Amino acid sequence: MKNKNIHFEISERKLLLRVFDVCSVLILLHFVNLVFKFTYFDISVTNFYWTIVLGIYILIFGTVFEMYNLQVASNQLQITKSVLLTSATTVLVYLLTPIFTPILPSNRLQIIYFFVSVFVALYLWRIFYLKFLASKRFQKNVVLVCDIDQVDDLIQGIENVDPNYSIIGFVNTDQNSSTTFRSKIKLISAEKLKEFSSLQSVSEIVIASQKTDGITTNLYSQLLNSLENGFIIREYTQVYESITQRIPVQLIAKDFYKFFPFSRSNHNQLYLLFMKIFEISISIIGIFIGLVLMLPIYFINFIGNKGDLFYTQERVGKNGKIFTIYKFRSMIQNAEIANAVFAITDDYRITPFGKFLRKSRIDEFPQFINILKGDMSVIGPRPERPFFVKEISEIMPFYETRHVVKPGLTGWAQVNYSYGESIEDSLIKLQYDLYYIKHRSVFLDINIMLKTFSTILFYRGQ
Repeated sequence: MKNKNIHFEISERKLLLRVFDVCSVLILLHFVNLVFKFTYFDISVTNFYWTIVLGIYILIFGTVFEMYNLQVASNQLQITKSVLLTSATTVLVYLLTPIFTPILPSNRLQIIYFFVSVFVALYLWRIFYLKFLASKRFQKNVVLVCDIDQVDDLIQGIENVDPNYSIIGFVNTDQNSSTTFRSKIKLISAEKLKEFSSLQSVSEIVIASQKTDGITTNLYSQLLNSLENGFIIREYTQVYESITQRIPVQLIAKDFYKFFPFSRSNHNQLYLLFMKIFEISISIIGIFIGLVLMLPIYFINFIGNKGDLFYTQERVGKNGKIFTIYKFRSMIQNAEIANAVFAITDDYRITPFGKFLRKSRIDEFPQFINILKGDMSVIGPRPERPFFVKEISEIMPFYETRHVVKPGLTGWAQVNYSYGESIEDSLIKLQYDLYYIKHRSVFLDINIMLKTFSTILFYRGQ
């Protein structure tokens, strides 16, 4: 029997990257200290907090510059860029915060030692991860139990996010289907499930069939026998949610109860109080920055946009309440003479200066007024227009569930997916929104804030 291949879950791989990022830097710094008389950073019991602060900086800036994005971690060019930005920013901030770190060294060569050590440690470890831990040899082999007409969509839904999650076979639970099977994966009979799983080093069996009568007595017996022999059996929507960090609303029909209760944070008074204080503080800062930017934006807007400085529009807020949103103008005057339409990539209605405002997210600074008024939150689903809400709700189940929380200036969907250009895009963004509502927490909010910084720094606004 073949040995089972090593496989790391997404969360485990991200944890592995974080732990070894910090450890590799500390180990190399200690080595440089011994060999090159590097005295600026000395790891000792009395100065242990220096080590903690450096580790925190690496993790924070590593997150901002997407070092823990698994797609980035699997691309050598992107690794180089992320490691360079993370190393430079970490060293710079570390040197400029002597309250928590050692005082600046008098010998500038020490600074070079410090930067080179951090960069080399991170880069060598990440190249090792890319060559040995992110390769196909560490893939997880999976068997799918589903209806034959579901196979292609189910495989694509997971493997696009995690290529190492490899579905190598499936058991058909709909024998009456007339669908022709063309997929490359192997069709397995229920009787051969346990044997196939053993020979192919299958890590888990995933059940996606939505028809209970498709799980025959024979198949149920095989699944039970596989479970008793150590094979992991999971339900597809759970796998999809944990890997993609989205709620698969397209698969759950009317079984909405499966996803209740939503996050307790939605009713946690301490969490809500903390967020209220945070939002007021951020709004005051944001409005102040917006006032500073308003004068140059006004003059450039007067020349380039040929319209009013501010743009207002009706949006749907919490519990379906309509409110007026404020933005700096980025489109031509009277951009929608007929009907409301989705903004698209390279939209002709967006002015050249407006494109800059959108890419840098500067156009959204007036929305801090909406946050201060209580119409919006800093983090939440994107506020949508009533016209689109009505149109999408007629097609898409659970769409209005987004309105159980306040819409946000940024959010889980905004930082994980591009601006919606169609109904299909809205479905994917809905999946992210429901995931946020379900798992809402301080830690998820911090993750969103860090990803928002990445969006701004890499000029990905739209």
